Amino acid sequence: MKLHDLRPAPGSVKKRKRVGRGIAAGQGKTAGRGTKGQNARSGGGVPPYFEGGQLPLVRRLPFIRGFTNIFKVYYQPVNLKDLDPERFPADSEVTPERLADAGLIRSARKPVVLLGDGDIDRPLHFKVHRVSKSARAKVEAAKGSIEILPLPPMPMKSGQKH
Repeated sequence: MKLHDLRPAPGSVKKRKRVGRGIAAGQGKTAGRGTKGQNARSGGGVPPYFEGGQLPLVRRLPFIRGFTNIFKVYYQPVNLKDLDPERFPADSEVTPERLADAGLIRSARKPVVLLGDGDIDRPLHFKVHRVSKSARAKVEAAKGSIEILPLPPMPMKSGQKH
């Protein structure tokens, strides 16, 4: 087999319709364009957004500027004032799972940020994905510790390569 022998499988490629080649061809005279009118002329027709004179959809909608960053990370906030002494006593570990059980965050699988609103009077050991400077200072002043967890992997969109 040589390069000039290559052909598509029979029936897989339809022959191009040759319009305007005589009455017997079936698409003669007006070549399937009907009679007269804007669409019968060469170069005729309307752009895809044209709506017959009605104000087009693209002009009825407001300007939407910018774009949506699909890689933005949405953190679940937890403030120091929300940590109940009964549920989180001194030297206890504060993880996303424990915070979700306490009802302070919605899901243990989404990233958590520790914020410094409120005070802390006991040493706690945090495992969170991000922490503010003020929260870090207050936790370390109370002899606690902070471990930064890696961000969970982003869900793959359909058609995205691995």
